[in-house]
Amino acid sequence: MTRTMRAVVLDAPGPPEALQIRSLPVPAPRPGWVLLRVEAFGLNRSELHTRQGLAGDSVTYPRILGIEATGVVEAAPDDPAWVGRTAVAMMGGMGRTYDGGYAEYTLVPKSQVVLVDTELDWARLGALPEVLQTAYGSMTVGMDAHDGDTILVRGGTSSVGMMVAALGRARGMRVLATTRHAARASALRAVGVTDVLVDGGEIAGAVRELVPGGVDAAVELVGAATLRDTLRCTRKGGTVCFTGMLSGVWTVPEFYPIEFIPTGVRLTAYGGDASDLPSHVLEEVAAAVHAGTIDLPVKVYAMDEIAQAHDDMEHDRVAARQVVRVR
Repeated sequence: MTRTMRAVVLDAPGPPEALQIRSLPVPAPRPGWVLLRVEAFGLNRSELHTRQGLAGDSVTYPRILGIEATGVVEAAPDDPAWVGRTAVAMMGGMGRTYDGGYAEYTLVPKSQVVLVDTELDWARLGALPEVLQTAYGSMTVGMDAHDGDTILVRGGTSSVGMMVAALGRARGMRVLATTRHAARASALRAVGVTDVLVDGGEIAGAVRELVPGGVDAAVELVGAATLRDTLRCTRKGGTVCFTGMLSGVWTVPEFYPIEFIPTGVRLTAYGGDASDLPSHVLEEVAAAVHAGTIDLPVKVYAMDEIAQAHDDMEHDRVAARQVVRVR
């Protein structure tokens, strides 16, 4: 008898209510792929863009969204010893070119799976994969930040911004971070932000008052709309890593590098994959969250609340990592 599962299906771009829960067959295992029994999945702006029809021609419908998932390996034809192991999956076309993590089971390429040994509960483990991969990669590859540096997080109350702040605090960094809402300052300080800046579009002057020479590195999560100002916050020889586009502004019109980038400031970008998150890093951060030395706020939803969760994400109502607990 064919096994079935609950899954969130998007038939075509639309409002949050376009996300429909349906009963579908559990995917059949096949060589080169891993079947994951999903326990939790994090919500990401990427999925919001797909629902809004902004993900380009690579997405076909109907589609189960979700660029990440956390759970237990149900089947792994190439690696039977993986069965029963805790694992996360992310990226590599999940939720776009093939069905993703918004389901009780998901079938993903083996290359997109990271095994993890941890005592962390499902909700908080489910909060980590994509956020940690992006934050860790932005700090190490994108910004090349060093212990004790002063860094700026432009878009601090995003889940990636909060993770960058938490990782920075763990490395002894001074962390400046922005928010558009002064009421969220306490949430930022709780995750390790030293200096909170209310962002009205231009913060370079305020940053230079706090750090006269400019910050050592910055991660740009708001997007092209604030990139020029973020570059002006950074010292000569420092680095700005363009990672996110929370504002929805993806490109810089009439980009003239010599006029746009301050002399001597480096501009890089980061967009990683599952292979860019070493399993030992995932395990170390999961252990730190379990021990309470890293505090990543999480808001948990049931699968039946997926439309509300997307609406909250679209309207920026939650200053926490949004996670759906599947079971």
